[in-house]
Amino acid sequence: MSLPVIGLVLLAAAMHAAWNALVKARGDRLVMMALTVFGSGLPALFVLPFVPLPAPASWPYLAASLAIHQLYNVFLVFAYRHGDLSQVYPIARGAAPLMVAVGAWVLAGEALTSVEAAGVAIASAGIISLAFARRNGAADNPKAIVYALVTAVCIAGYSLADGMGVRRTAQAASYIAWMFAFEAPFLLLIAIRRRHGRVAAAFRPHLATGLAGGVIAAAAYGIAIWAMSLAPLAHVVALRETSVILAAIIGTALLGEPFGGRRVAAAAVVAAGAALLQIGG
Repeated sequence: MSLPVIGLVLLAAAMHAAWNALVKARGDRLVMMALTVFGSGLPALFVLPFVPLPAPASWPYLAASLAIHQLYNVFLVFAYRHGDLSQVYPIARGAAPLMVAVGAWVLAGEALTSVEAAGVAIASAGIISLAFARRNGAADNPKAIVYALVTAVCIAGYSLADGMGVRRTAQAASYIAWMFAFEAPFLLLIAIRRRHGRVAAAFRPHLATGLAGGVIAAAAYGIAIWAMSLAPLAHVVALRETSVILAAIIGTALLGEPFGGRRVAAAAVVAAGAALLQIGG
């Protein structure tokens, strides 16, 4: 990965941590998540008139990504109901790079060198350890662990689908825009259905924050998909998941979640793993 791509993926990681913190911080997480997903589709509407349809070869991957994204959105909401941002986020994001590394090897023929594989493993271990870096952490919330791991499977699934799909169309912007446009309405319709009879009261307090979070989410994942069109999937996903360090800081500063010496050590391990991954190729 070139330095400009690395810099943009790290920016995407920061954006990703920010919108997850917004979802966790708001009271009605289903509504907040629905608005965020819907908001991520709004920028796509301005792009669609200027890009063609994705190439037909990418459509099966786009369809798979859309289906997996719906599961991801639902399970992330469930996970945040049972665990803190600093518990759920590291497990979900930390387990995904290992799954993507295996999937990219099997499905895309992207075999890692031994140094790269060690980098992925070290980064993932450091990320996941953040969830257990305090008393009453993830170990005391079995439902949070289960939902976070299912979320990780979804993350790996849509990352692989999008990484392989965007490589099968001429313009990355076309794939990205159509993906966000198609994804936008589904969770919103579910939330409206679940909040039947009090839609206005449920949505009004979260409207501006949710839509703004959606724009941030679209930019974050759009950058990641673009990067996967240029670089190995495991590299991009592992680097993107360094967002957990920032998420832990946000959890401490804004949500009152503790950040101690173990989290500093875990952050150093994540950084070391990411460095190994980049220099191991």
